[in-house]
Amino acid sequence: MNEYGFVKELNIPFENAIETVTEELKKEGFGILTTIDIRDKFKEKLNIDFKKYVILGACNPTFAHKSILAEENIGLFLPCNVIVYEKGDKTVVGIIKPLTAMGMIGNDELRDIADSVETKLKKVFDVL
Repeated sequence: MNEYGFVKELNIPFENAIETVTEELKKEGFGILTTIDIRDKFKEKLNIDFKKYVILGACNPTFAHKSILAEENIGLFLPCNVIVYEKGDKTVVGIIKPLTAMGMIGNDELRDIADSVETKLKKVFDVL
């Protein structure tokens, strides 16, 4: 783990990791709003061959709504990013820590929401 995200290496194939993390997020009320395939974008824009690396934009609509009501400009931090990438023969999954990401805002109501979101994301992380 690091200061701004929950990160771990898994002994499962890349595609399985994406499927697993997506299903576990769903169990906690999150859907995937965006999928950014960095490998494809680097090839398309820079003609660079890169490892498999995907950024998933996870959103729990209830918490997103509460967050925007508490702090109108919080959309700058949404959705919650989840990364999945190859690292040698392993797959790495990382999930943003909302408390850290939103800690600079100084809004107590938002901090409470971020704490609830982080608890749900930590549950996802723990079962991976």
